[in-house]
Amino acid sequence: MRWATTRRGLLAGSAGVAAAAAGCSPEKVVGFDPVAGTLDIANGGEPLSLDPHKASGTWENNIVGNMFVGLTTEDPEVNAVPGMAERWETSEDGKTWTFFLRDANWSDGNPVTAYDFEFAFRRIMNPESTAQYASVLYAIKNAEKINNGEEDDLTTLGVHAIDDKTLQIDLEHPAPYLLALLRHYTAYPLPRHVFAEDYENFPLPSGLKPGQSSRWIRPENIVVNGPFILRQWISNYIIKLEKNPAFFDAANVELKFLYYYPASDPNVQARGVISGERGWATNFPSNQVDDLRQRLPGKVRVAPYLLVQYASFNTTRPPFNDARLRQALTMSINREFIATQIYKTGEIPAYRNVPYGIEHYPLFVEPGAKHRWADQPLAQRQAEALRLIREAGFGPNNPLSFEFKHRNSGDNPRVAVVLQSDWRALAPWITVELVGTETQVHYATLRSKDFAIGDGGWVADFNDAKNYLFLHETRTGDQNYSGFSNPVYDQLMRDADNEPDPTTRMNMMVRAEQIVLDECPICPFVFGSSR
Repeated sequence: MRWATTRRGLLAGSAGVAAAAAGCSPEKVVGFDPVAGTLDIANGGEPLSLDPHKASGTWENNIVGNMFVGLTTEDPEVNAVPGMAERWETSEDGKTWTFFLRDANWSDGNPVTAYDFEFAFRRIMNPESTAQYASVLYAIKNAEKINNGEEDDLTTLGVHAIDDKTLQIDLEHPAPYLLALLRHYTAYPLPRHVFAEDYENFPLPSGLKPGQSSRWIRPENIVVNGPFILRQWISNYIIKLEKNPAFFDAANVELKFLYYYPASDPNVQARGVISGERGWATNFPSNQVDDLRQRLPGKVRVAPYLLVQYASFNTTRPPFNDARLRQALTMSINREFIATQIYKTGEIPAYRNVPYGIEHYPLFVEPGAKHRWADQPLAQRQAEALRLIREAGFGPNNPLSFEFKHRNSGDNPRVAVVLQSDWRALAPWITVELVGTETQVHYATLRSKDFAIGDGGWVADFNDAKNYLFLHETRTGDQNYSGFSNPVYDQLMRDADNEPDPTTRMNMMVRAEQIVLDECPICPFVFGSSR
């Protein structure tokens, strides 16, 4: 007897179980069915949360972004265009923005108002919400003070509903990237009326206050303003979204159902498309690109991506609180080999933090920032790396030993082996132990600083160098994985925030990036691609 655990079998509930027990296979799953309006998606890892204030990964964003819409959204060229806001105005100094909302409803029929945005921004900045991504919104007036507990009055946050259809956002400094940032899930509205009834609708565990609960995001409770609504979530198996008829642009939503399957292994994602059980995979093994192009003509898409793959050194404890060790390990790896032999989809060796494609930011030529040794032959860099390691006090009588923690997904385990080999090749008394974990667990480890060196990837939330460089500011908190803290760097970034001239601002950020490249709290490997 063959047990059938297909999507339609499980989601059919008891009827599906009965059919499986009887040996009757449910209907065949078709990855993309334009007639039925269904799409099956192989989607990276299992979400830790679908709450926009708790999400932190692209695999979560793929789902959350189909359930909510912010003040702005994006067109096919990734430009910021009207979302919940039909139009906006800005003051001459760029520090006050006024947004005028369209007529739109939540999925339960209640209107989406400016008060929903006001509530949502206050919730994410409230330190009791423990939102890891709150620091991305620090450009908003008083956001940092509130999030750090220096200001208790949430009403002082620079987000105010003037009336139901008018929202004003006041900034600490001009933010040329604001419209792009407002597309991000940290800036989505939340259904204020649901949270106001939090206690009555779904009582909270002891100690939690309204706004902290995640029960509102469950399928039986959720209220959304986007094109799809959550209908079912079977942990580690499937997430089902259904078209939201109350969405303001529902007439232009062609699909009826989206089915997301967690699949952190890109081999599994690719096999799903090959078999026809998945209509879309968010990744595939880069070293299989040629074979996949033959097997799936016209279906393999590779495109530029604002992604840097890198390692973070834990600068808060020995031995990597010593910049010499960080510099040595950063300069001694063979990025060209990683970019061309491990990856096969156009990845670029990374000799700086900020990737290609960032608007208004210089590339690998002057006056752009880059590692000062970037043009040196690898052998020369390796010799200098060994000298720095010895200078830091390590050698045959004091071996250097450390763990390299990495994601078990995608090409990351193979990259880890290359790094281990490059570092061990420097001297026989250097020992590197590889420790791989699931992606979600790994990033939690980085945030808690429970590592010596750990890999990671950063995809731009908005197209501005600030989105990469803010990661190394002391005030950023958990997402400053390395724990890097440099007062000169911090001041340069604050000065750049307050600089109205775009060229001067860019040059300040270039100088700040050069500090990071010299101090090496991170070790960039490659700039990635979308697959």
